[in-house]
Amino acid sequence: MYLCTILFPCYMNVRLAFSGIVAATSMLLAFVGCNSPSITTDPASELTEKDIPDNFTLITDVIPDALLDIRYFSAFNFTGDRIPGYEQPLAILTKEACDSLKVVADELRAKGLGIRIFDGYRPQCAVDAFMEWALDTLDVRAKEYFYPELEKSVLVPQLYIALQSSHTRGSTVDLTIFDKATQKDLDMGCTYDYFGRASHPDLQPGEPAGEYKPINEEQYNNRMILRDVMLRHGFEPYVCEWWHFTLHNEPFPQTYFTFPICDRFFPGH
Repeated sequence: MYLCTILFPCYMNVRLAFSGIVAATSMLLAFVGCNSPSITTDPASELTEKDIPDNFTLITDVIPDALLDIRYFSAFNFTGDRIPGYEQPLAILTKEACDSLKVVADELRAKGLGIRIFDGYRPQCAVDAFMEWALDTLDVRAKEYFYPELEKSVLVPQLYIALQSSHTRGSTVDLTIFDKATQKDLDMGCTYDYFGRASHPDLQPGEPAGEYKPINEEQYNNRMILRDVMLRHGFEPYVCEWWHFTLHNEPFPQTYFTFPICDRFFPGH
């Protein structure tokens, strides 16, 4: 099976106290390399559906009217490059997370709203690519749009980029809400994957938001619509990102998977 179980989950909760990103991440990578099981690296072309856990599914198989905007399949993301592991612009979750998300979508649909998915399951190779990008402090192609108020060297110490991601466990989803009548997203006051205060879900109307204008009451209320419906149906928010939610009772709380994102592992595709 394409996965690796990490033995030290509490490790990533410790904020880094190193002066520079290169020194910090080099020490962290060495630590993980010495203390974690190796990740399977068989070519993706050799995988079959038997290599993928039974309880993963394509989100659109469960929620057909969910819209997909998979940024990491394209270069429109904070790295400026397409991300390894995203073989197709699809979104995958554990069945448990997807079943809960369907209830969210059903409730919103009754109000004329729908969900737009930015990301679901994320292969470990993608997380590794983010860390490799973070080490290259000269590559700031996307800084103006995604992290204008931060130096790239602080992205790891401030945990915007990390060695592990809850996405890789399969029960975390990045999403927003759109109006079905207009097909336009509700205004959340800041773009997806923005690194800065403006992305924090506890940002209050009128509060300074760095390079962004302070959010207004409508934008705050839109964030609360998303937050409240996700909380009602078993998801937990993340303190730094209004779009990020993890299933509370996730089935793989300490397992980080490595299979690529594609549909060939799922029956009927």
